[in-house]
Amino acid sequence: MLWIMRFSGLFSAALVIIVLSPSLQSFPPAEAIRSSHHLDAYLRFPTSDPNPHRFSFRKAPVFRNAADCPAADIDSGVCNPSLVHVAITLDFEYLRGSVAAVHSILKHSSCPESVFFHFLVSETGLDSLIRSTFPELRFKVYYFDPEIVRTLISTSVRQALEQPLNYARNYLAGLLEPCVRRVIYLDSDLVVVDDIAKLWKTKLGSKTIGAPEYCHANFTKYFTAAFWSDERFSGAFEGRKPCYFNTGVMVMDLERWRRVGYTEVIEKWMEIQKKSDRRIYELGSLPPFLLVFAGEVAPIEHRWNQHGLGGDNVRGSCRDLHPGPVSLLHWSGSGKPWFRLDSRRPCPLDTLWAPYDLYGHYNSR
Repeated sequence: MLWIMRFSGLFSAALVIIVLSPSLQSFPPAEAIRSSHHLDAYLRFPTSDPNPHRFSFRKAPVFRNAADCPAADIDSGVCNPSLVHVAITLDFEYLRGSVAAVHSILKHSSCPESVFFHFLVSETGLDSLIRSTFPELRFKVYYFDPEIVRTLISTSVRQALEQPLNYARNYLAGLLEPCVRRVIYLDSDLVVVDDIAKLWKTKLGSKTIGAPEYCHANFTKYFTAAFWSDERFSGAFEGRKPCYFNTGVMVMDLERWRRVGYTEVIEKWMEIQKKSDRRIYELGSLPPFLLVFAGEVAPIEHRWNQHGLGGDNVRGSCRDLHPGPVSLLHWSGSGKPWFRLDSRRPCPLDTLWAPYDLYGHYNSR
């Protein structure tokens, strides 16, 4: 268990590196993963990157299950009930972050053979990059058509939040196989420094999603004055005690999601935003999720989303960790560690992301 108190400055960051550095962790050995799934033949779609080979990643170490893990049947497929399912988006802009996230999960998993990755993409060429970096990874690639949400997306405070792939999490229940009843959704700008199986075991009870909640945050700021002044909109929270939660780390009950039809409910709020004569929110894909689920979230310890490390959505300024234990570091906000490291102007906490970076150019310096 990792306990990190609030700190600032390079000296404190160096101390945390000692705690979090992969080479100094005492997790069970993990060295081999088999891959039994390949890119489906139907995934033939246009690419927006003219040169997908411009990326060069080092091959990740191989990881093996600990002795007390369930036997891994590599031929059982995605419906194996013993699997831990993790969904992450892949795109060329954030590919380096996604690769680091996968690396961190495998590094700290006691049963890496039991982790199955579901990659959501809107571009070609990414499956081969993942396969060459993680030759024995168990994964499948799913195409998310940007046109599904393009007409529903509103302008946001940051252009990156307007990308269609940001909304793919809304469609996981329909994209993934019906036998996948639960999934952990993770953003691409984070690293996991604890065993992902602990997060997987979250008890959701009667709730559809679980996430760390932040009830001290000013919830009203996520919606406009026009929203709060109109009871047709603000009445959505009647009978609830809504709290802010970050949608970059969620445990999702896909079976319940499918049964209720939450994708359609989220889409209806996006349609209201587009058709209304006054905007009801400003911040990308988050507000529709809050409208549907805030106040109805199974709480997860804050250690599983130490978010905001990318700074705010405008300046991307450096930030400290929140006090308390750390299982997941999340660079939400406009500042991403790989960009800051490459510019040689990193924030102190960016050095905690660097050990998981497999990008060839950076690691070769």
